[in-house]
Amino acid sequence: MSGYFKNIKDALWTVLVGMGITWKHMFMRKVTFQYPNVKRPVPERARCRLYVRIDDCIGCEQCAKACPVHCIEIETVKALPNEDLGTTSTGTKKRLWVTRFDIDFAKCCFCGLCVFPCPTACIRMTGVFEFSEYRRSDLMYRFSSMTHDQARMKKEALEAYQRDQEAKKTAAAVETQKKTVQAEAADLANPSHDATT
Repeated sequence: MSGYFKNIKDALWTVLVGMGITWKHMFMRKVTFQYPNVKRPVPERARCRLYVRIDDCIGCEQCAKACPVHCIEIETVKALPNEDLGTTSTGTKKRLWVTRFDIDFAKCCFCGLCVFPCPTACIRMTGVFEFSEYRRSDLMYRFSSMTHDQARMKKEALEAYQRDQEAKKTAAAVETQKKTVQAEAADLANPSHDATT
């Protein structure tokens, strides 16, 4: 029977504590933020959206290798010898066209591991932490400034250049072999007679 009255006492005490907290908050200053009109300041170490300054990207793929969830996809095309891509803001000479630099924020865990290995500091965390979308496909951010057609043209130009270089190497090898055969034929036709007596 004592357990019955103890349960009633505990129930009443729980109700009084809950009502006390409610009563206390009725007279307290309101702390509700009118989001999105009013926003809290972003802390210094926050998990926020990534931004890529594509003009400084050298296509080294260090960020993609460091990403634990593989949400960064990079494709590059080697520049032709007569093309000058310029330098980055840190003075690094660019040698590759970055034809694709995509980050899938649906996969991103916002760990920031991709920021630290970048040699040109072109990828960084911003202060923007809210970027919800209605469609999942809208969470794929494309940072490359090249269109698909431009990227295809760069790949085709590189392939044509490589074919031309291979043809030149083959022609040079054939020419060298031809000269070697001619020299050997000349040696056979005119043998030197160094007779010693």
